[in-house]
Amino acid sequence: MSLPEPAINGPIRILRLPEICEITGLSRATICLQTQERFPQRIRITARAVGSVEQEVQTWLAQRIASSRSQLLFHDDENER
Repeated sequence: MSLPEPAINGPIRILRLPEICEITGLSRATICLQTQERFPQRIRITARAVGSVEQEVQTWLAQRIASSRSQLLFHDDENER
């Protein structure tokens, strides 16, 4: 059984939690709560270390931005009526 090829151009970068907090602006607690269902799944790096694939975190952020902006546009359209 072979593993699926990553759909990432260039080197794969694994982010540890402090970097994820810095990039997203979220606290450790919020990220831990988000990982239960919405945040990119963490991967095991070693027996005691986990991280997230940078591209997956960036994709998650892009989706959050798009969702937020579309909600703002929808909300603005309703207010104009």
